[in-house]
Amino acid sequence: MASSETRCCIVGGGPAGLVLALLLARKGVATTLLEAHGDFDRAFRGDTVHPSTLEVLDDIGLARACLALEHGVMERMVLHSGGVATTIADFSRVRAPFPFVAMIPQARFLDFLAGEASKYPAFDLRLGCRVKELVIEEGRVRGAVYEKDGERHELRATLTVAADGRASRVRKLAGFVPIKNAAAMDVMWIVLPRKDGEELDTGFRVGAGHMIVVLARREEWQLGCVILKGDARAVRAAGLPALRESVGRLVPELADRVDLLQEWKQVHHLSVESSRIPTWHRPGLLAIGDAAHVMSPVAGVGINYAIQDAVATANLLTDSLRRGGVSSRELERVQARRELPVRVIQYFQSIVQGIVVKRALDERPFRLPVVARLMSSIPLLRNLTARIVGWGIRPERVR
Repeated sequence: MASSETRCCIVGGGPAGLVLALLLARKGVATTLLEAHGDFDRAFRGDTVHPSTLEVLDDIGLARACLALEHGVMERMVLHSGGVATTIADFSRVRAPFPFVAMIPQARFLDFLAGEASKYPAFDLRLGCRVKELVIEEGRVRGAVYEKDGERHELRATLTVAADGRASRVRKLAGFVPIKNAAAMDVMWIVLPRKDGEELDTGFRVGAGHMIVVLARREEWQLGCVILKGDARAVRAAGLPALRESVGRLVPELADRVDLLQEWKQVHHLSVESSRIPTWHRPGLLAIGDAAHVMSPVAGVGINYAIQDAVATANLLTDSLRRGGVSSRELERVQARRELPVRVIQYFQSIVQGIVVKRALDERPFRLPVVARLMSSIPLLRNLTARIVGWGIRPERVR
């Protein structure tokens, strides 16, 4: 079996893995990223690049280049119900360098990050490499064994980072067991074409026991039909005509093109999960992003919290990786730095699911809870919601 060495082996080419690789490589830390697929293109990956992420990119001089990519802009989140539009969060009112959420197709965003990382000699991207086992010696993880084109390879590393998403293979190999939180919903994602110059409020449409999330790409609308957990089979049984009717009724601006939905393969079912592993590390290994904490899609913050994990990891571990050794205490510091923001946003998401989503999916007439109405009617509180969603608690900056 062929063997090679690196300082940091990152498993998973998602936002967390690529940002961490970029930050380490630019500091001269030999970094190898193993990605199981041959490219970064996946169906219905999240597109939301929040202000906190744009500020991170600005720290390393890449914000302008990132925003040169094809993208949409979300300045506010608006809930439409019963003919009334309620602004839930208004990013444009927050004094910040980037007071908006950029809607960038994730495959393009990841290609961009990989391209920037590739400018540094310390970065090594290996596509089509599926991790099969961890290299463990005397209780310490020393790297990973991966398979490519039917052949096994050993990659030895000072630190191995699990950044391979919600179904993390490395997390399972390391023996980490997630603690799941209650998830009251699932989402059926679809896309419809966007006409030139067409504008809709991004946010939520609610009515008659249905809820649809509306997100804008430059050339298409991404719609999330929110359903109760476990109702996917019933939705399919009701048939595509019922789904088309629901979309056309809640988003009448798009009723003229719902007939483009002709097959169920055009509908992507996201089984919503929210979970967190109690301990993110063991000697020689650290889990970040969805491998450490799976986020609900509420407010679309998962990508950005994963990137915040990557920034904290680079800030805290770069010097030790340069020296050739990372202690368990240092890995504990990464979790200690990031765990509170993760817990806070997961709690926020659970509240939204419990008092807004469940109520929206009830067939009785919908009305926002008193707390939500209060927060949306007072500018200061509306700005607070924007801060929580767009930046989070204790956002990270590149050192």
